[in-house]
Amino acid sequence: MEFQTAVFLFLAAILIYAALRVITARNPVTAVLHLMLAFFTTGGIWLMMQAEFLGIALIVVYVGAVMVLFLFVVMMLDPNFDQLRQGFWRYLPLGAMLGLVMVLEMGLVLGSKYFQVPLSEAVVEPGISNTRELGALLVTDYVFPFELAAVILLVGMVAAVVLTFRGGPKRSRVPNPSTQLYVKAKDRVRVLQMPVEKD
Repeated sequence: MEFQTAVFLFLAAILIYAALRVITARNPVTAVLHLMLAFFTTGGIWLMMQAEFLGIALIVVYVGAVMVLFLFVVMMLDPNFDQLRQGFWRYLPLGAMLGLVMVLEMGLVLGSKYFQVPLSEAVVEPGISNTRELGALLVTDYVFPFELAAVILLVGMVAAVVLTFRGGPKRSRVPNPSTQLYVKAKDRVRVLQMPVEKD
């Protein structure tokens, strides 16, 4: 067995384990951490396929931004997962059937002739950077979808802020400078005299 094949099988095993732990972990924070591990191993697989930009972007964007946002949302909202899991076994056959249909669809799509690249085209010639080529395509041919994705991400950020904001102007945490000018140390700080006990 070649070294590259062994590394791929190792990363694939970690990815399958992490994906299973995402859907089976009872603690949502544990599920999010295993999802981060799944993204890391997927990025490693992308790097093995000479897709450096996709691997680094997956780690930087998803692990560095999206998953941290998921973690903060889970910790701030604190949903009742025991109540959400009450209907798990009732909907399990329907979910398993839909999952099987999705796996069959992905197999048909990936097995079609459109995804079969000849070996001569798949090998990258020396001196050619796929990151540079991808960047040139993003800012020339696909600039409109690229900007549209940026607008969608901005809408998602604004929606996350709106959903987590609680209270109106009365509960605002913005400091009032006029009241801060009249604050005195003796009103805020209290020095306590405590007797010293010697053993």
